[in-house]
Amino acid sequence: MAEKQLTLVASNPEDDPEAVINDFSMVVATVNGSGSQTSNMALIRALFSMGIPISGKNLFPSNIQGLPTWFTIRASQEGYTARRETTEILVAMNHATFLEDLEGLVGGGVCFYPDHIAKPDLRDDVVFYPMPVREIIKANDPPRELRDYMSNMVYVGVVSQMIGIEIEAIRGALESHFKGREKPINMNMSIIEDAANWASENLVKEDHYYVQAGDQTDDLILLDGNTAAALGAIYGGLSFTAWYPITPASSLSDALKGYLPRLRRDEEGKQTYAVIQAEDELAAAGMTVGAAWAGARAMTSTSGPGISLMAEFVGLAFFAEIPIVIWDVQRMGPSTGLPTRTSQGDLLFVRFLGHGDTQQIMLLPGNLEECFEFGWRAFDLAERYQTPIFVLSDLDLGMNLWMSAQFRYPDEPMDRGKMLSAEDLDEIGEFARYRDVDGDGIAYRTLPGTDHPKAAYFTRGTGHDDAAVYSERPEHYVENMERIARKLETARVNLPAPVISTQDGARIGLIGFGSSDPAIVEAIDRLKDEGMLVDYLRIRAVPFSDEVPQFIDAHERSYVIEMNTDGQMYQLLQLAAPENALKLSKLNLNHGLPLSARWITVSVLKQEGR
Repeated sequence: MAEKQLTLVASNPEDDPEAVINDFSMVVATVNGSGSQTSNMALIRALFSMGIPISGKNLFPSNIQGLPTWFTIRASQEGYTARRETTEILVAMNHATFLEDLEGLVGGGVCFYPDHIAKPDLRDDVVFYPMPVREIIKANDPPRELRDYMSNMVYVGVVSQMIGIEIEAIRGALESHFKGREKPINMNMSIIEDAANWASENLVKEDHYYVQAGDQTDDLILLDGNTAAALGAIYGGLSFTAWYPITPASSLSDALKGYLPRLRRDEEGKQTYAVIQAEDELAAAGMTVGAAWAGARAMTSTSGPGISLMAEFVGLAFFAEIPIVIWDVQRMGPSTGLPTRTSQGDLLFVRFLGHGDTQQIMLLPGNLEECFEFGWRAFDLAERYQTPIFVLSDLDLGMNLWMSAQFRYPDEPMDRGKMLSAEDLDEIGEFARYRDVDGDGIAYRTLPGTDHPKAAYFTRGTGHDDAAVYSERPEHYVENMERIARKLETARVNLPAPVISTQDGARIGLIGFGSSDPAIVEAIDRLKDEGMLVDYLRIRAVPFSDEVPQFIDAHERSYVIEMNTDGQMYQLLQLAAPENALKLSKLNLNHGLPLSARWITVSVLKQEGR
């Protein structure tokens, strides 16, 4: 296809005294199943390749095709990536939500809309740009079955022309999306270029929003947390995963299936892994326990409803001391709840998952780098402490697009923990599977198939003595549970430490975790602008290290910021630091959307009487 001549430059922002450059939130309102993902990816990847800090969030329905969906792209010169409550640029492709979407625009905002949708005369403080979607599609005559999908490329061209997105960046984004296949790239680019040319010839820029290329994304990557987690697990030696489809965790297993064939083969080209879609989450957990017992680095991934079904096998792994990894990509509950909305509502459930006295270890990644790191580190911790390790992400972190520094390959050898080989067994006088010989609560183990007469033992989820012999004697049960408690205490000081930032003179503390981090970081700057200095502690693991109660003790008040209804982290902190419980205050919101810096800022100021 011949390259079209195109001048893709909006009005010069240097000539606009009110220019807003690389600082806006753009919402694209479409319907589910309309193929808008490709066009939205073209926009966000193009902006990222231009060196503009961005983040992308997809708000989509949980049921049928044809319902409203929204994709938000935030550009921030300061590098902020949290959700904004305001919208400056609206692409209104869904007539059913036109009025509602229009209400969310700020004064002076921009609305792009198909010209076959009647423009309501409700806002005279908004700039409207009509787009001849049907005419451009008719002129390009794509295959009939693709027309509805490719209609979205019209807004890519018009928006790019009007705010200054480079045509080379758009083409590069499509080349990445279609993996270099010329036919779909050229079909889509033809529509985009026609739309941009039409805008250049027929629209006069009346708004003040622009983008300009920079270098703030150099050496960064653009990815979602589930893919980062999958890569981390692979680099951590994953050899077995069982799963059952569930939003928002399915894409983690999809990423494993996509990368494992390329990254996990032996010198002869044979696969060195197994991926099994189980009949349900209960079976997935059982398979994972069995594989880990046999010596594989095994994991499963799910969300809250799946955790419910896994509880019994998790209890088995806890008491029989089998190292497994479970990723819980949290969503809104209870029950089915809002399955395509984000939440941090599984903390208490997972922490004490299992009947009887169980206390599960939880890792809480707050960004893509930690999704990758905890992806491999979770296996080391599971095998070192011979226990389930839960990694709690959420829909926002797991399924949405984030900028990140490039991942670092693990520079530490795999930690298989206290595992005895046949040679080791030759050197010791006696092997008892559940005996604490070092005082740290962690017993030695052997793997099935170890060729030594001392290697065998019964793996038991029932009562047993330290030699794994069935026992209902009270003293054996108490000894076993006390040893497991020592093991968990040993683990506490070796889990990922909290991240702490301080400001001289701050009396107030903020405590957060997980995907709320970007909003808290931005809110700290906003609070400083309001004359309020705060310190910040981001929790990365439960049970807590000593730095957590020390932080609480050092401040007059600490606000625990989280996305659930009951203040679950707040409750865990009260249990861990009862002497300072009155220094803690809940600051929680559970409405299915990621937290915003504005909400945190306003809430803290209100609590402080400002």
